[in-house]
Amino acid sequence: MFEHVEAFPGDPILSLNEDFQADPRADKVNLSIGIYFDAHGKLPVMAAVRDAEHALAGEIGPRPYLPMSGLPAYRDAVQQLVFGNACGARAGRRIATLQTLGGSGALKVGADFLRRTFPNAQVWISDPSWENHRVVFERAGFTVNTYPYYDGATGGLRFDAMLDALRAIPKRHIVLLHACCHNPTGVDLDRDQWREVISLIEQNELLPFVDMAYQGFGTDLDDDAFAVRELAARGLSCLVANSFSKNFSLYGERCGGLSVVCQSADEATRVLGQLTGAVRANYSNPPTYGAKVVHRVLCTPALRASWQSELASMCKRIAAMRRAIHQRLQGRVADDTLSRYIQQRGMFTYTGLSAAQVDRLRTEHGVYLVRSGRMCVAGLNEQNVGAVADAIASVLRA
Repeated sequence: MFEHVEAFPGDPILSLNEDFQADPRADKVNLSIGIYFDAHGKLPVMAAVRDAEHALAGEIGPRPYLPMSGLPAYRDAVQQLVFGNACGARAGRRIATLQTLGGSGALKVGADFLRRTFPNAQVWISDPSWENHRVVFERAGFTVNTYPYYDGATGGLRFDAMLDALRAIPKRHIVLLHACCHNPTGVDLDRDQWREVISLIEQNELLPFVDMAYQGFGTDLDDDAFAVRELAARGLSCLVANSFSKNFSLYGERCGGLSVVCQSADEATRVLGQLTGAVRANYSNPPTYGAKVVHRVLCTPALRASWQSELASMCKRIAAMRRAIHQRLQGRVADDTLSRYIQQRGMFTYTGLSAAQVDRLRTEHGVYLVRSGRMCVAGLNEQNVGAVADAIASVLRA
């Protein structure tokens, strides 16, 4: 019956992580998978999350199905965090927000909804983009195209080329944007550039789908949401996928949200209904536990203050590791390569290393990067940054 089924090649990042786990070397360093590790190389449990879980342990009771749209209090907290308290669309009940299975679940439900709503549209993603963006939208039935983004020569942004490509996209086609901490390059738009892109989107009647998986890891929670809040302030329809995997260190709980900014409260009600239809066709209901943890942290003032403080410290640690590897590579690599470590931001940096050089890092030095040259800076710490810098300098000299 299944003789014709081809072998699945696997996800390149997850497969690389499995190879890392099987590597017997004690000094190996995993800079491939997009996970935040603390200064000791451990996956942290945030203090506010721990306190929220302790409180929930005293409230154990029945576990009925959640509504298809998710826990109402969680959805409201998601909306507040993503769009801010001053958002007119939020006050006007013009945002339909759904609890999802992480950011990936938000992208999948959004893709299914858009495929039914705009069957003739195509999707445009940045070049490069997170590998799963193409997979999700293609499997939903979309043709996926790219627009210029990363400049390999400078490690920066091809902004003029990006604008030219966006101008050429037909009306009512879908443009996927990274709100902050662009994955995989670490290259972000500044506020003036965002305003220019959003004006072009408005003029050309494009539909933006913003992926915000790293809110709080770029500058802070509010600044990282600038593009999302500017779209809403301009009165533009858009979709926003957000995730709590990184900024709550709740990877396995799959906590996320999908929000659709609409033109009226009635439109938002109808959109939410169609989104729940997409949920029903995929997994029927989201899980309860992680949503309760996130809601309790976001809606308990002391816990929220603790969470924001610890998140800010995590962001500062990543920036410190950027400075540390930059310092250790000074005089050992070319200036244009060196500058990327401090000009780019967030969890990822495009190092400029070739696939062959990345392979040598892995085989000769036990340093694991994605073959595109993407480094997860959050995997660096004071104990391994020197060895990683030595390894990079070694493969660049060869």
